[in-house]
Amino acid sequence: MQQREHIISISSRFCGPPNSGNGGYVSGLLAKAMGVPCQITLHAPPPLDTPLQLLASDEGAELRLGEQLLGSAKPHVFKLNLPSAVDAATAAQAQERFEGFEQHNLPCCFVCGTNREPLDGLRIFAGPTELRDEQVAALWTPDDTLTDESGMVSSEYLWAALDCPGYFAVRGQAGIALLGRFSAHIEQPVRAGEPLVVAGWALGHDGRKHFAGTALYNQQGEAVAWAEATWISLQKAAAA
Repeated sequence: MQQREHIISISSRFCGPPNSGNGGYVSGLLAKAMGVPCQITLHAPPPLDTPLQLLASDEGAELRLGEQLLGSAKPHVFKLNLPSAVDAATAAQAQERFEGFEQHNLPCCFVCGTNREPLDGLRIFAGPTELRDEQVAALWTPDDTLTDESGMVSSEYLWAALDCPGYFAVRGQAGIALLGRFSAHIEQPVRAGEPLVVAGWALGHDGRKHFAGTALYNQQGEAVAWAEATWISLQKAAAA
């Protein structure tokens, strides 16, 4: 088994909490290093603007700060039953009801932070739809700051976009929660400037664990990427 080692640093632009990386973005970096479908487990918050060791092989990947394990990846193929696409008009109405406008635990978050400006954060404000319970949706058009050398949106940003909407789908039962595990599948590349609908929905709840699905849909209603996440409730953990 040949292991590849890289030194990476997570820029403060890509924070989730103020002092650590957004979980979806960090998961996307691990997945890109592996290069195969995988499941990411986040073990500890990765610090910002700090040299980190990214070790990857075909059998797995690890993100470390010295001896501390921050994240790990293992090959994983999942099947997710996708709901019907949310149309753009419904998503536009839903995002007006984004709960983060009233109260946001992480207004600096790269993905869903209300304090982030255009061309800085993704500004995905997924609010509840009226189509089904525990479903949220929003509009998102990725910009040119998110592309790779081919002009396509880099995969780690698609992973990021699939992150926070899942939380807001389960927030009613989860309360304050952090991403624990994350798997994503990118079906087709996305161009900068391509209008998308982001949807998230609850898959179930089990004590402190809350399961969510998310998807990105193009203008034709086709799913271009989807993900499955496990969120860990912190408030209930403290109460226990």
